[in-house]
Amino acid sequence: MRICIYILFVIMLAACQPKKVEPAAINIVWKAKSVRQNGVVVYAEGNSGSTQPGYARFRLDLTAGEQVTFMDVDGRKLVGIWSLSTDNNRLILENLSPPPSGSSGNIEFYLTTPPSPEQLMLKRTNESRKTGNSMNEYELVPE
Repeated sequence: MRICIYILFVIMLAACQPKKVEPAAINIVWKAKSVRQNGVVVYAEGNSGSTQPGYARFRLDLTAGEQVTFMDVDGRKLVGIWSLSTDNNRLILENLSPPPSGSSGNIEFYLTTPPSPEQLMLKRTNESRKTGNSMNEYELVPE
């Protein structure tokens, strides 16, 4: 009986161990396939009727180690460093130069679905001043 209790205890203890989160493989050059501002689609790749056609220039280049090159809707190129949160739930762009308007040089995104080599779904963690204080969501695909 004691052995059964001990085995049960060991099994329960092993089940409670936190699982190690593997880093997501997102070191790709990403482009916008679609973009939503406050829930409204403002850009869809290949749609000439998009209200924000500037997103055709959107690029998120994560290929150079920790360095990021980020080009937003206005076509302005920002360079800094990128990382993922330890739980793979946020993409963090830091020390961006030149710093985006109204920021200290940092932008963060939630990963709204687990990333894959074919798709990266992001949502800004705060409003974008550049787009009229909208909450922006991005469906990105490899360039």
